[in-house]
Amino acid sequence: MTVLVTGGAGYIGSHICVELLEQGYQVIVADSLINSSEEAIERVEKITGKRIFFYQANLCHKQDVAEIFDEEDIDAVIHVAGHRSIAQSVIDPLEYYYNDIAGTLVLCNAMRKHNVRKMIFSSSAMVYGDLEVDDMPLREKSPCGKVSSPYGRIKVALEQMMRDIHHADPEWNIVLLRYFNAIGAHPSGLIGDYPKMTPNNLVPYIGEVAVGRQKSVGIFGDDYPTPDGTGIRDYIHVFDVAKGHVAALKLMEQEPAVRTYNLGTGHGYSVFDVIHTYEKVCGVPIPYEIRQKRPGDIAVLYADPSKAERELGWKAEKTLEEMCADSYRWKSNSNGYKF
Repeated sequence: MTVLVTGGAGYIGSHICVELLEQGYQVIVADSLINSSEEAIERVEKITGKRIFFYQANLCHKQDVAEIFDEEDIDAVIHVAGHRSIAQSVIDPLEYYYNDIAGTLVLCNAMRKHNVRKMIFSSSAMVYGDLEVDDMPLREKSPCGKVSSPYGRIKVALEQMMRDIHHADPEWNIVLLRYFNAIGAHPSGLIGDYPKMTPNNLVPYIGEVAVGRQKSVGIFGDDYPTPDGTGIRDYIHVFDVAKGHVAALKLMEQEPAVRTYNLGTGHGYSVFDVIHTYEKVCGVPIPYEIRQKRPGDIAVLYADPSKAERELGWKAEKTLEEMCADSYRWKSNSNGYKF
């Protein structure tokens, strides 16, 4: 099977490519390189010893996408491309709506034209919105839509678009994967999270502090209704996320439908839990400072991943300590990518 991975040069996309190649899939990558590097593709090829067919393409540009589908025989699409900062989506919602929604529309139209109707869509736990602690853990049937950021509202809208596409044409076979907080890196230390801009996600920033490139970690709020006052999230190793996509691809052999799965561990960890675990694996203190809450952030978010285990045969395996250790190996052994 030949799989097109949009955003395949990015953090999650590059790890998905590793897992696909190691499982015998042919991989094509489309990536604009706006916030990623082609060097990540080269390193994936080094890890696996296999070739990736790469297109520098912006999904919002019809001609870029048409070229890929005209030249390649694609069986399925894993759609990971999209902006990823919750806080930035609040600051610049127009950019986020345009990039993510227009790009997905162009992609789906090209798929329809070329009779490609197998799609795994990169969604987010943020579709569940600002629920209460008593609502945890989140199940796939938990209420969606009470969302406090454009990032989350875009994911809600795109999920609904996928359902509408299938309703209109039942031949579409779609899996919606709701990621919780992906962290860590490949155990080789060759690929990991390295955005062009200063990271605003917790673990990449902790890594910058651990290796001395930043002075301290900003903790955005310490008065949440949690045991230590900091936000709680379900952190999952990026390689477990990648394995979830390969498990989802196997569903493409079943009757077409729209299926939804949480990709999480089922455990919630606070910001302080993560900082102290990172300190343990790197052996140095991680300075921090308390700052104001960020717009769009919520108090507690963690998954019930039992449906994915039951139907996909998938379960997250890596511990928080392993996630932090792989993250630190990536940060300490690499200067990232060339842009």
